[in-house]
Amino acid sequence: GLISKETLDRVKEKPSQRVDYSKAYFVKDLILEEAFRNFSEDRDFWQFEEENAHWLEDYAVFSALKKKNQSSWDRWTELKPDPLDVKREKFRQYVFYRQWFRLKSYANEKGVRIVGDLPIYPAFDSADVWKNQRLFRLDVCAGVPPDYFSPEGQLWGNPVYNWQALREENFEWLVRRIEHSLKLYDLLRIDHFRGFVSYYVVPKGRQNAKEGWWERAYPEEFFSLLRDRFPEFPFIAEDLGTIDREVEELRDRFGFVSTRVLAFAFFEPNSTHLPHNYNQNCVVYTTTHDNMPLKDWFVEELNSADRKRLERYLGKSLDRENVSRELIRLAYMSVAKYCVIPMQDLLNLGKESRMNAPGTAKGNWEWRMDQLPPAELSLWLLGLSEVYQRLNT
Repeated sequence: GLISKETLDRVKEKPSQRVDYSKAYFVKDLILEEAFRNFSEDRDFWQFEEENAHWLEDYAVFSALKKKNQSSWDRWTELKPDPLDVKREKFRQYVFYRQWFRLKSYANEKGVRIVGDLPIYPAFDSADVWKNQRLFRLDVCAGVPPDYFSPEGQLWGNPVYNWQALREENFEWLVRRIEHSLKLYDLLRIDHFRGFVSYYVVPKGRQNAKEGWWERAYPEEFFSLLRDRFPEFPFIAEDLGTIDREVEELRDRFGFVSTRVLAFAFFEPNSTHLPHNYNQNCVVYTTTHDNMPLKDWFVEELNSADRKRLERYLGKSLDRENVSRELIRLAYMSVAKYCVIPMQDLLNLGKESRMNAPGTAKGNWEWRMDQLPPAELSLWLLGLSEVYQRLNT
């Protein structure tokens, strides 16, 4: 094999409920470096290089130069990578893709489809932006304007697209990005969907998003192209937050699956997130990665009026021990085409298992399962699927 038993024994550790990213990086780097030293290129590797040439070479050169310069690409002084470093980065991608597609094939054989996420913008310090600077506006940053929840708005730091330049090449770079994602996933959630209709820009260097403005993209042309290139249209629109009538109209006209979240449904009397307001072409989540799990959401985020509204809607008394199951059942019984239940809600865990708290820099994306759910839980979900006709037959 490519990795010695001694190395494997050295990096073994018991599962934990939190990810230690610094340790994970060290361990994976150690393993991959040893595997690379022992690897001999073969036909399979050469085929991977050829099939992924449209992105792999640029990514590998970028990654090698970034490690060499130890800074973002706009401050690089060394511009010639070591060929061995480039080959190392290609090998690491080769390993990942082989493992990923084995996992995806196994899931698909079991009738499980994988939903992937497509962030609307790449990071500034990325191979995408470095190699395609003409397609981005590097003098402004993306974000969203101030609102009730965020008085200074949100400043993301990503460059926005140069939509005129994208349009001149018939959006080919964006389409290739989506096409590649659909090789990795079966369905694709399009983050910040409203940004493909109109998008908020803030001058670079600002400390908040107060001084920004809206600009319009070319949604009809771009969505029409997506419809032509991907007739099955496996897209979920992340259309949460404040969206206007035009965004809703374009979403529905082109047939994007809409997003509904039960954790947003009970703060007002007739929310669009209440199940009786759904149409079939939507996906319902109990909570998302950005929400507190239902168990503590019920106690800490709902006021007494909200809790009464929720209990009246369900017709029963609730507490933090039964609220997760009741809202999971509510999601299953809705007419939504897809139903997604985060594992934290399924296991009835509290805020200690929250995946992400927007606007915070530490402690996010660290929770993980350290054991399988009990069999009783699987049987309960199977029962819900049978009752509400959600079996994947």
